[in-house]
Amino acid sequence: MTDTHRPDRRLFLQMAGLGAVTLAIPAAAQGQGTDMLIVNALGGFGNPNAVRQPGAIQGTRRREIEARMIADAKASGMNAVNVTLGYVSGDMDPFEHSVREIGLWDARLRRHQTDLIQVLTAADILRAREEGRIGVIYGFQNAAMMGTDASRADIFADLGVRVIQLTYNPANQIGDGSMAPGNRGVTPFGREVIAALNRNRVMVDLSHSGERTCLEAAGISRQPISINHTGCRALTDLPRNKTDAELRRVAERGGFVGIYFMPFLSPDSVAEPADVVAHIDHAVNVCGEDHVGIGTDGGTTGVDDMAAYRARTREEIAERRAAGIGAAGETPDTLPFVERLSGPDQFRDLIRLLGQHGYSTGRSEKIMGLNFVRYAREVWGA
Repeated sequence: MTDTHRPDRRLFLQMAGLGAVTLAIPAAAQGQGTDMLIVNALGGFGNPNAVRQPGAIQGTRRREIEARMIADAKASGMNAVNVTLGYVSGDMDPFEHSVREIGLWDARLRRHQTDLIQVLTAADILRAREEGRIGVIYGFQNAAMMGTDASRADIFADLGVRVIQLTYNPANQIGDGSMAPGNRGVTPFGREVIAALNRNRVMVDLSHSGERTCLEAAGISRQPISINHTGCRALTDLPRNKTDAELRRVAERGGFVGIYFMPFLSPDSVAEPADVVAHIDHAVNVCGEDHVGIGTDGGTTGVDDMAAYRARTREEIAERRAAGIGAAGETPDTLPFVERLSGPDQFRDLIRLLGQHGYSTGRSEKIMGLNFVRYAREVWGA
């Protein structure tokens, strides 16, 4: 799709309520490879080359953020990223585990304060860019740590958590995930949790949720909600992708939709860069260009030995299936990312592909980061 008008970036942020802030590339960020603001609505600092421990799908690891991870993230041009911490699955206590991981990330940020900065408001994303650092957004991919007490949202907000996804793939006490067979809606307790998250100005993320849970939560929430990492069900009919009804409802309420770089973008579970562009384009057509961005669900460090990585991936997928947290479309022979859209060049490659598809620079700027900042301003404040 094409457009001929490129909005002034300063004006865009003024309209979003962020004030007169220029997005010209700062000197500290020179050499990162792009002058666009880049916000990954779901990603991280993982090293796909690290040897993983068998059976450790989910658990607090005191592993350091390696220098290469930070170097690759900076080289990619990424300015901010929502990282997953806290409980996702497993037999540990969800509340205790989540608090432990917040402490772990706090320590990591202290050790790497010249390169990383915690994001609490939308302005912190712009500050990170200006200072040549990467903004780290604390996010949960399951709200099971709420237990039976919605006021725990107060605790996590006070500890700096800014995004809470209501469910993972299975059902929990708040609603049904995308792999739950009942497709129930939001539970009465889930309504309490959403209200508590709204009160604390925490993003309500409906990634991984079932359709009814997503549609109902978008209506219940007093603030715009998000689907930070997903694909479009109309293009690839898999449960982890969202229907047009879900995408449209989120946009109508002023929310945000991030498209991932995952195998679920293709029916054969081997996604290509063209699939990412196609899903972004479909989301833009359904939601409008002001409500779509990226949430890759991956890091910026590339794979050094693909054969060894594929072997590790087969083990992990088998463990996820055994634990009951796998998703339709996960197969032993596919990768949890788009192979030809990975590593430090992934965002530059996507910008180039969007341009080839007819996206103006202004529209690409929205997709790569400005739309998330606009949404963050609505929820978190300036």
